[in-house]
Amino acid sequence: MERPENYRFHNGEKAALPFPPEEYEARLEGLRDLMELHSLDAVVLTSMHNVAYYSGFLYLSFGRPYACVVTPTDCVTVSAGIDAGQPWRRSVGDNITYTDWQRDNFWRTVAQVTGTGRAIGCEADHLTMVQAEKLNAFLRPSRGMDIAPGTMAQRMLKSPAEIALIRHGAQVADVGGYAIRDAIREGATELEIAMAGRDAMEREIAARFPEAEYRDSWVWFQSGPNTDGAHNPVTNRALRRGDILSLNCFPMISGYYTALERTLFLGEVDDASLKIWEANVAAHEYGISLLQPGASCADVTAKLNAFLEERDLLRYRTFGYGHSFGLLSHYYGREAGLELREDIETVLEPGMVISMEPMLTLGAGQPGAGGYREHDILVITEKGPENITGYPYGPGFNVVG
Repeated sequence: MERPENYRFHNGEKAALPFPPEEYEARLEGLRDLMELHSLDAVVLTSMHNVAYYSGFLYLSFGRPYACVVTPTDCVTVSAGIDAGQPWRRSVGDNITYTDWQRDNFWRTVAQVTGTGRAIGCEADHLTMVQAEKLNAFLRPSRGMDIAPGTMAQRMLKSPAEIALIRHGAQVADVGGYAIRDAIREGATELEIAMAGRDAMEREIAARFPEAEYRDSWVWFQSGPNTDGAHNPVTNRALRRGDILSLNCFPMISGYYTALERTLFLGEVDDASLKIWEANVAAHEYGISLLQPGASCADVTAKLNAFLEERDLLRYRTFGYGHSFGLLSHYYGREAGLELREDIETVLEPGMVISMEPMLTLGAGQPGAGGYREHDILVITEKGPENITGYPYGPGFNVVG
């Protein structure tokens, strides 16, 4: 039997994508403008976020390479045989399946689409050294260029359709937050409370998007010492009265990430903890007021640093104050050019979506020990920030049980 390097398996009908075809056409047009500006013949996108952004297909790597290859006329996803027809059904353009009968059929297939000896754009922040060497070996580019910064700049400005989807995500996160609040009780474990929030969000996503794929939504519900890190996984710790709690809901809708994060206390909050909590809430509200079009990320950060320093709390800050939203996840993607940090000079513009999420962490044994974090999602408009998070923050609502 002759076994091919690749084949087309266009099985079934095209599925409903997260956005209409004209949305993807506009994105591809923007990418082709970049290609024309830099005299590129083709772009080979290999990251989950960029493949999904330009084609609609969110791949699952499992150790295999994937790509979306864009030329002046075509948009072709290249996928592994284990996925069969799903990549074609879930992408706006063509799809070619590569086989694993021999090593590097992925790159042979990519080269069939790009041609060899051409000017090629790629994502330097995603290609490993091994894969970069293979790109050079199989495509033999006449010239290469890192297209990642340009694509990130394009993704940072959201279309009206993206903002509408992000609004749904924020509302779904609120649903998860209320479900978690209802499940909090002394003796319950972080795990069972997290499950209540996750299940509520997945049901809500299915109700709002009945034709979508459902994957990757999650909850980090943390208590006591486990609140000290923003990304600490769930444990089986049982809640105790007086515990500091951290609610973190992350619904994923077709690769689009949204988040709700709140500080809570079980039953009662001591005076030292209340003082830190209220200070962090004040920083949160001040930070939201700073997210005006024309402000730079570094300037917002400097003002928040000064706010905390005046209260002798800056030493407890653990990371930046916020980040962009869109196609990102704890598995993939990050629009690093839009983060509220000292070293980011990006200027806020209408159409950007960013969080405000100050966090203070005090170590065990200190009065008020624990991690305090509030997180809202803001759409930058010409009139200022629009807060699309609905779940309340602060002690008035979040001392529970």
